[in-house]
Amino acid sequence: MSIYQEPGTLKIGIIGCGFIGGQICRAIDAGAVNVELYALCDSSESKVLELAASLKRCSPVCMKIDELLHSVDLVIESASQNAVRFIVPQALEAGRDVMVLSVGALADKELRERLFKLAEENNCKLYFPSGAVVGIDGINSACAAEIFSVTLTTRKPLSGLAGAPLIVDMGIDIEKIEKETLLFEGSASEAVKAFPANVNVAATISLAGIGFERTKVRVIADPSLSRNVHEITVEGEFGKFTTRVENLPSPENPKTSYLAALSAISTLKKILNPVQIGT
Repeated sequence: MSIYQEPGTLKIGIIGCGFIGGQICRAIDAGAVNVELYALCDSSESKVLELAASLKRCSPVCMKIDELLHSVDLVIESASQNAVRFIVPQALEAGRDVMVLSVGALADKELRERLFKLAEENNCKLYFPSGAVVGIDGINSACAAEIFSVTLTTRKPLSGLAGAPLIVDMGIDIEKIEKETLLFEGSASEAVKAFPANVNVAATISLAGIGFERTKVRVIADPSLSRNVHEITVEGEFGKFTTRVENLPSPENPKTSYLAALSAISTLKKILNPVQIGT
């Protein structure tokens, strides 16, 4: 059990008060992370007020985006890919460090290059948590030499895939799938567009490894599953490794794995910690 500590000097502003944003807030509120939860922002003001009211120790202020960006030290985006496109550039231009959770937005090469350039020009940090997968450390290590291939195979229960653009465009009745069915196979850049709410992990893997065009993704619907399953296979000069994780989906949003929220909390702790372990 964490021991509560007085808020630290690092002021945090969270944009997006859904499952992941809420979990980060509760971790700070419980004293698991020694920062000051200073401000919250969401397109739904009622979400902000409800989340703030649920906290016991922290008293974050409900702020508009412009005000938040000029009031905190670290902005955490946990809203949407659109938030990455429109808010993260403003945050970097304001000289703020940013943690990005909707990593799929960076499949857009123009946006990706713009954000990286803004971070450099404004001496800011961009943080991308490992999300709902394991093995990012291995990919980072393998990149010190040549990587030949990276393949992500994602298996999800039907509820976690409903409403995806590919499902809608192809007129697939997701509820009628009765057995394991391959829905998609292609590059990570294509996968992120086909399943924007499902495969942020593909974007993270691409950023860590060999890019969006060379990273291969397979998306499988499996009505027998109750968990989100991600398998990564990497081959390179180092040899070969495979990782597999079976994630419990969020009860609030079946498209989001609980591990993704824990990854964001862990990244926040790592930012603060003078001792760094792992690649």
